[in-house]
Amino acid sequence: MSKRSRDVLTLIGLIALTLATGFCAGQVTAPNIAGWYVHLAKPAFNPPDAVFAPVWTILYILMAVAAWRVWRKTGWRSAAMSLWLVQLALNFCWSFIFFGAHALLAALLELGVLWLFVLATLVTFRRADRPAAWLMVPYLAWVSFAGALNYAIWGLNA
Repeated sequence: MSKRSRDVLTLIGLIALTLATGFCAGQVTAPNIAGWYVHLAKPAFNPPDAVFAPVWTILYILMAVAAWRVWRKTGWRSAAMSLWLVQLALNFCWSFIFFGAHALLAALLELGVLWLFVLATLVTFRRADRPAAWLMVPYLAWVSFAGALNYAIWGLNA
């Protein structure tokens, strides 16, 4: 297999992995939107529900492209790729804590850990590939916003 073919297949695989992560997390999220979530008190800055899926789709693709760029320079067995996989797993777990377990405070705490891992991933990516780090900035911003939203929802419903 040529290097170009391997690169393309890896990019496709990383995009598929991130989108599958979002899809699987969405399976626990979706049934709770019309039931449990709709009845929660939410802050004025809570976006409409229809905003979340497109934003997350774009973010997952950006995350995958960033990881692919770094993978091309560091390979799989690097701190950068390990951090990326950990933050992806934490991202996946948040939906189960917030929407599945309805544990608002635990979800907020987990989101804080996720934020730290996203930041660490971004910093580590910057050392390997600056454009990859920039591709992670919207994700860090969205996780920051999600933290503020999670905090407000917890405070309004505690």
